[in-house]
Amino acid sequence: MTSTQDRPGVASAHDIAQMNRDYTMFSWSVQGASTPMVMTGGKGSHFTDGNGDSWLDFSSQLINLNVGHQHPRMLEAIKKQVDTLCFAGPSFATEPRGLLGKKLAEVTGLSKAFFTLGGSGANENAIKMARLVTGRDKIITRYRSYHGATMGSMTASGDPRRWPVEPGVPGVVRVFDPYCYRCPFGKTPDSCGRECVSHIEEVIQMEGPTSIAAILVEGITGSNGLIVPPDDYYPKLRALCDRYGILLITDEVMSGFGRTGKWVATQHWGIRPDIITCAKGLTSGYMPLGAVIVNERVANYFEDHMLWGGLTYSGHPVSCAAGVENLAIYEEEHIFERVDELGAHLAARLEAMKAKYACVGDVRYKGLFSVLELVKDKATKEPLAPFNGTSPEMNALAAHIKSKHVYAYSRFNFLWVCPPLVITKDELDAGLDVYEEGLAKVDALLGAAG
Repeated sequence: MTSTQDRPGVASAHDIAQMNRDYTMFSWSVQGASTPMVMTGGKGSHFTDGNGDSWLDFSSQLINLNVGHQHPRMLEAIKKQVDTLCFAGPSFATEPRGLLGKKLAEVTGLSKAFFTLGGSGANENAIKMARLVTGRDKIITRYRSYHGATMGSMTASGDPRRWPVEPGVPGVVRVFDPYCYRCPFGKTPDSCGRECVSHIEEVIQMEGPTSIAAILVEGITGSNGLIVPPDDYYPKLRALCDRYGILLITDEVMSGFGRTGKWVATQHWGIRPDIITCAKGLTSGYMPLGAVIVNERVANYFEDHMLWGGLTYSGHPVSCAAGVENLAIYEEEHIFERVDELGAHLAARLEAMKAKYACVGDVRYKGLFSVLELVKDKATKEPLAPFNGTSPEMNALAAHIKSKHVYAYSRFNFLWVCPPLVITKDELDAGLDVYEEGLAKVDALLGAAG
């Protein structure tokens, strides 16, 4: 006989949390210190916790729930596909797989897609493909980057989460970022010679031009500070890759599919990568799915060469059906236009915060993809929290936001604003008002300490 504790939907919130703690493991956590929040439901820009309280989801979970919680069209598309065909092996052709591949080629201007189950797997396979196609070994990536948690994608990351698993895979070479607020070359955007690109050419020369298979970069840096590059960065990087026969791979896992108001972020700068990796907003998190989208050169190579890669769930029909419907929602519900409109309003409010609060050193944004960089002193730009650490001020800010039932993403000295793309203006303002209350508290703490 099954006890009530073993039946879904019956256990208390406390029992659910304890059962998760006792029998499952949580990402990026010291397990004994984990205090998971129980989630029981959601709608639009809000979700409900185990106590029945409603939270404004200001980070779209992991910046992936682009069409919001429990979108009825997504639910219906998934149910319909489940009723038709739940699973087909990766060597089978299915309608949703073909439809999604065709749509991805149309919206990116590339050729074919290889499906994975997430962003890590997409980047892992993109690296593998680049090495196979070029016959070269080295991959250039950036220091302030995150490409996933599998061994290859983690090695390709610059994020400090790679440190415990090093040395990782061989052949990764890192370069500096187009981080204008803290330019590693001591320049300003209007006075520099784009050393953030020209120094990459020097690295290529020193590593050996014929040894570099690809340059792998996030369209817009995500979890390492949301770094929006200068407008001429990508055209210059594209030209550099072409000069040396290097493939350009852009990781659009976080910045893709409407988050910035475009299908992929690099479309803002008019360039076309050779390979695009994506996940998250591809299905808005409703089903696990990632993709490696490749240009004609890469696709044609594998017409008569083996693709040394495979996944049991590649092209999963339910995931692909979710992707097809998700992309249709973006177009038919005019999501990109909403992002442009709300993004302009968000930008204005962020700039006002920067002007008003002593702790806001910089704000960066593109569409509904944005961050506040927090400092102890605007003149010195001393971070409010150390790299790979935290501080009492950041803890106080996070605690205030949480006390108001706003679910936000903060890390180091950064505070993100990345709500679902279906958020209303009133909801957006309500969340930003909570942020401002927290920033005022931080200013008061800094003033008292000073």
